[in-house]
Amino acid sequence: MASQTAPSSFNWSRIHRGVIYALLLTAALFYLLPLLVMVLTSFKTMDDIRSGNLISLPKEFVLDAWSKAWSGACTGIRCEGVESYFWNSVQIVVPAVLISTFLGALNGYVFTKWKFRGSELLFGLLLFGCFIPFQVVLLPMAQTLGLLGLANSTTGLVFVHIVYGMAFTTLFFRNFYINIPGELVKAAQLDGAGFFTIFWRILLPISGPIIVVTIIWQTTQIWNDFLFGVVYGSGDTQPITVALNNLVNTSTGVKEYNVHMAAAIIAGLPTLLVYVLAGKYFVRGLTAGSVKG
Repeated sequence: MASQTAPSSFNWSRIHRGVIYALLLTAALFYLLPLLVMVLTSFKTMDDIRSGNLISLPKEFVLDAWSKAWSGACTGIRCEGVESYFWNSVQIVVPAVLISTFLGALNGYVFTKWKFRGSELLFGLLLFGCFIPFQVVLLPMAQTLGLLGLANSTTGLVFVHIVYGMAFTTLFFRNFYINIPGELVKAAQLDGAGFFTIFWRILLPISGPIIVVTIIWQTTQIWNDFLFGVVYGSGDTQPITVALNNLVNTSTGVKEYNVHMAAAIIAGLPTLLVYVLAGKYFVRGLTAGSVKG
């Protein structure tokens, strides 16, 4: 009997595995199909686009659309491509991510290892910032930027993203540090270590996983932001997402879909690279706290 049931269970296992792989492959193709269409279209000429279909291969691979999207496409009244806006986004993302990550780590350290009266209430209020819709903060933030003299500037956009992102970064670091034994901090205090010595020499060196998570999260959020960029930016200070919107919605001339697709890929390439290169560290960092608990 054993010799008859063993092959049957083996076949069912292979069938189940095949169904799972088929479903996963179908889902992957479904999500990758728009990217495939964008890439193929960006290498086609306009005549090729008009005569072919969306998923056909280019008759001739050309880079003209990429070159024009980078340095020659019209974004409103300017025809300088998305290059300057791309570097605007870099100037916004780098300091905003670094500062908000550092402040989140410092806040998480205080809320877990240096608690004070009312710290839980203060953390709850700070956590509330994660759920406030963007639209609610538009007017008070605009008034604040005006009072600080940071309206319509890159520094102002950096400030906005630091303030809005600090609630998330504090939550990440607080949940990570709360699983680190308090005896570690008390032992360091007995050895004479102070507030910043414990932070720099004990907590930060073991915070690698959550730092990676926070950097990936903040980079994605800030780079893909459109609302803050279009409201608080102006002219030369706007990020690439605003430039992409202006490029696609330019009402003069022929719609150059190959240029639009190339510009869209340029706009999404940094976050795509971040996820491809560090995606596994994101999942590993998110689960690091739960493993400790």
